Order: sequence, then structure tokens, then C-alpha cells
Amino acid sequence: MITEDQTRVIEFLAARSTYGTDTVERIDTHASVVFLAGARAYKLKRAVRFDYLDFSTPERRRVLCEAEVRLNRRTAPTLYRGVVPVTEEPDGSYALSGTGKAVDWVVEMTRFPQADLCDRLASAGALGIDLMAPLATAIADLHRSAEPRPDHGGASGMSWVIEGNAAGFAEFGRPCLDPAAALRVADNSRRQLERHAAVLDRRRESGLVRQCHGDLHLRNIVLLDGRPTLFDGVEFNDEIACTDVLYDLAFLLMDLWKRRLPRHANIVWNRYLAEMTAFDGVALLPLFLSCRAAVRAKTSATAAQLQQDATRRVELEATAREYLAMAEALLHSPDPCLVAVGGFSGSGKSTLALGLAPSVGAAPGAVVLRSDETRKRLCGAAVLERLGPDGYTAQVSARVYTHLSEHAALVLRAGHSVIVDAVHAGPSERRAIEQVAQSASVPFIGLWLDAPEPLLIERTAERHDDASDADATVVRMQRGRGTGDIGWSRVDASGPAPSVLSAATNLIRQRRSGLLNDTADQS
Repeated sequence: MITEDQTRVIEFLAARSTYGTDTVERIDTHASVVFLAGARAYKLKRAVRFDYLDFSTPERRRVLCEAEVRLNRRTAPTLYRGVVPVTEEPDGSYALSGTGKAVDWVVEMTRFPQADLCDRLASAGALGIDLMAPLATAIADLHRSAEPRPDHGGASGMSWVIEGNAAGFAEFGRPCLDPAAALRVADNSRRQLERHAAVLDRRRESGLVRQCHGDLHLRNIVLLDGRPTLFDGVEFNDEIACTDVLYDLAFLLMDLWKRRLPRHANIVWNRYLAEMTAFDGVALLPLFLSCRAAVRAKTSATAAQLQQDATRRVELEATAREYLAMAEALLHSPDPCLVAVGGFSGSGKSTLALGLAPSVGAAPGAVVLRSDETRKRLCGAAVLERLGPDGYTAQVSARVYTHLSEHAALVLRAGHSVIVDAVHAGPSERRAIEQVAQSASVPFIGLWLDAPEPLLIERTAERHDDASDADATVVRMQRGRGTGDIGWSRVDASGPAPSVLSAATNLIRQRRSGLLNDTADQS
């Protein structure tokens, strides 16, 4: 609902003379108007009131402009310059930050090329896979430092989301959404919520409901100085912004999955888990992903009914149906399994594990547990910090494998698939990880990567920016100790990575189909 006439303010902000520039570009949304002029952008909040947003008065808009700057400076301090008043001067003209009375307020930002928005990059096929790990780290940094908000979230917070989606489907979805499908999504979400209510409340009580971003999808991430930077977080509604940190992350994961970027989604997922060690929330992910897709179905259906252009209305209705189908599918996860990837250093275990992960288990793919990263965490070292001999004693190695088994069991109990990436040279290490799968009553697939020693040494010498500390000496030492009988499926790892991935993928597919037994030997 529009509460004020901002025509004069908008005309002033759209005028080139306001900024002394040759051009002014304008971007309209339902809640704001952004003016791009020279090296700056000015964002005006529309004088509107919705059930989830209130920009109805100049004072409300001032307060929320200030909140927008404060919250978004957490992740994009160079982007958000401050809040500027639009003033009415004694002669009746308008000015930016003049001497007259403030009639409205704008957020002043540093302008960036629209082509650097991550949704634009994704649409152009130019969203680099190498950006996903730093993006996940940026999100983890925000979540670690964000203010805990135990007054929101938990089971009641997710109930608010589910019931809001159901109401939106009923009010706006009937012209384009299958009512039976909408009802199934709402009912299945309620059942999942009831099942996980205690976990949601426990995470809230332990401080994992925080003042998050709230709208974390690719359109609100931009490359600044080559790094993915979060911006345009929600300031106008704490019910949306103050949520479980994994629900915040789920929006991005869902967006990447919807755009058919499973490798991107899986890398974000695994890097975030490694940063936050958030394994206790893995069971919530199907509900979180589904709710994010359902929100998009609701908002797309709503926008379609308000759209005057017939072509655009048809597009939005189709988008709403796609998101609703996705929301329903995400609530039905495939059964989990455990894949163990073993082999001497340099055999390509980590490359294979990350290559397999997007296609193993439920969206956004398997959780990858890597022994090299686990070892660094246990030793209190940074991932790329080189450890001395004390980090590789038999006692430390035993702790590493114990942690891998414990975390794998935790993820499997949550209903999610796991890939464990470790040498697994000793029979006892292989038996231990097999026992994890047996105890969880899930299928186990063990893959052993074979490659000749000169190639192993060559590959370890070529590594850089990697958690592994292995070198030629380590390779020779591993091979000298022997392995005993290996009953896992053997994969020739001497070829290029895509060929190894293809062979391993076929083995897993066959094993899941019951075509090979547990001690199959493939070379």
C-alpha cells in the first residue's frame, strides 16, 4: 500500500542536474528506487506499507536507512557510505543534504558495475568456481560475528515461514499453482518442523539464531576488488533477518542448485561446514532448502498477479511453478550413503572427493570430510599452515581418524551422505570407517586410488595452496609401510581427473544399484 506521494522526490533524484552528471540510471523494485549517477548510487525507500515491511513515513525511512547502512557495513564497509537527507530549501527546491528541512532520506553507496553482480555472472556462465570457497568464508565470517538473537528463530520462527508460505499460496497462487501440490508442500513442511522442533530450539538456545543477512542469494552478492561481497541484507524485518545461520545459508545453496550449479553449491556447503563445524544442523537442511524455494514460489506467484504485462506475468507464473516443484522435491531426500576415498598422497583423493560430492546424496551433495583439514584443526593450525613432525605422530593420526569417524556418523544420523577423504592405508583405518556405515545401516562404498610412485611424487611437488603437507618423503614412507589386503574397489588414478571421476562415478552408481559386492575389485 502506498502511503505518500514521492513524485517530486523521485523527479529530483532522477534529474542529471542533481548530481552534475551526464546520465542517471534508474532501477525500480517494489520497495525502493535506486539512482545511479557517476561514481555513486542513491537508494530511496518507497513510501509503502506491506505486511512484512513498513516504509510509510519519512521518520521510518530515516531509521531504516540508518539500519541498512549499519548492518550492511558488516560485510561491505566500502560500499555503504552513509545516509543523506533530501531537503526542501527556502525557495522550495530540493537538495541533497542541504540546509532546509529533510523531506526524505536516501542511502548513499559506492557504485559498482551491474555486470559484477553474481546473478549476472551466473546467467552469463561466468561465475567462477574458484569464488565459492571465499564466498563461503565471507558468509561464515558474518555469521560468527553477528549478534545472537534468541528472541527469534527456533521452531516458532520456522512455523512463521511455513504458514506465511501457505497463506501466500492460498491468496495469490491459485491462478498458477497446483493447489494439491501447494497443500503437500505446506503439510510436509509442518511434519518436518514437528520432527526437528527440538533441534531448532536447541540451536536457538546455543546462539545459532543471529542477526543474519536475510536475503542471501546471488543478486545480493557482488565482486568487489575480485572478492565476493555480501550486500543489501534485510534491515526492515527482524523476523526475516534474525534466523538460524544455516537457514540464511540455505537461500544461496537453493539459488545455486536452482541455477544448475551443483558444484558451486557443494563447494559453498562444504567450505561453510569446515569453517563453522556446523554438523549438528545438517538434518535441518532439506526443510531449510524447501522453505527457501517455497518462499520464491510464493513471491513469484504474488508478483505475477500484480504484473500488468501479460508476457511477464506468464514468465513469473512459470517460475512460481518451478520453485513449488523444487520445494516439494527437496523435502524428499534420497537415502544417505558413506563413500570412503583412500590412496597414497598424490593419488588425487581430494580432487575426486570434491568431484563426486555434488552427485552423491541429497542437495547440495555429500559432506566431504578431509583428513588434512581435520589434522590442521586438531593442531590449532590454519588450513594452509605447514605442520612439523609433532603434527604427524601416531597419536595425532589416531585422533584424526577418530574425528573423521565421529563426524561421519553424526552426518549420517542426520540423514545426509558423507565422503571421507583420507589415506586409509592401514587395515584398521579401513575397518573403522566401514564400521561407521554398518552402525548407521547405510550403504558403504570404498574406493582405493592406484597410481605409480613417480606420478604420486610429481603431483605432491606440484601442489600449492593446499592443506596437505605431503612430499616425496611422505609418499615413499606411506608406500613402505604397506597396506595389507585392500578389499575396496580399485580405481586407476594415473589418468586425467575427469577420467578418474567418470570411473568412480560409474562404480558408485553400480554399487548403489547392487551390481557389485562390497569387495569388488575394479582396475
